[in-house]
Amino acid sequence: MFPNLLNATQEYWRKLDALEARYQQGEISLQEVNAKVTRLIRELGNERRRSLHNFKNMLQGWFSQQKEFVYGLILLAVVTYGWVISTTQFS
Repeated sequence: MFPNLLNATQEYWRKLDALEARYQQGEISLQEVNAKVTRLIRELGNERRRSLHNFKNMLQGWFSQQKEFVYGLILLAVVTYGWVISTTQFS
């Protein structure tokens, strides 16, 4: 399953807001807040790493399926660049 980074970030902010409200009301101590914030940051970091890993795997899969198209596009870009450079030098 592909992780949803936007939802994870929204959930992170929701939890931070709830944590701040509890702290403002005196329900939890500053040490508890620090410990929970550290855990929330770690959770969000793990979700971001999973998202980047899945994105990288998706790109690798696309590239392996479209290898000839990508090489053709690169060749076309190099030829076009060479043509533009050669026409501007003689003008």
